Amino acid sequence: MSNAIPLLAARVLLAVIFIMAGLQKFGAIAGTAGYIGSVGLPMPVLLAWLAAIFETLAGLAILAGFRTRETAWFLAVFCLFTGFVFHFQPSDQMQMISLMKNLAMAGGFIALAASGPGRISVDARTNPARFAAA
Repeated sequence: MSNAIPLLAARVLLAVIFIMAGLQKFGAIAGTAGYIGSVGLPMPVLLAWLAAIFETLAGLAILAGFRTRETAWFLAVFCLFTGFVFHFQPSDQMQMISLMKNLAMAGGFIALAASGPGRISVDARTNPARFAAA
């Protein structure tokens, strides 16, 4: 059985949260910068803009299956970093649930990095021999 459809579904499900979150940040840079500053990170306004750009572009890359393995690794690291920096608060159950969500997404991205994007992807169109059996 081909894994093209399940891998496409995985990419869509993993990508949508980053596309939506990135676009939302563009409309709320001040709030995002405030949240970043609240945990003590430097240059919160710059980091807010970088997060908005990264989340949107990385989400779109995963959705399209463009440079999937590399992007998936970057997003896995991003999920782990943001999970522990912003959500590791053992006394707050909702923050710990958010941490677990980030850990689960990181796991999904690691699996995607290991498996690749599948045949229904930009990567497969640019290197068809590599994805012929996928």
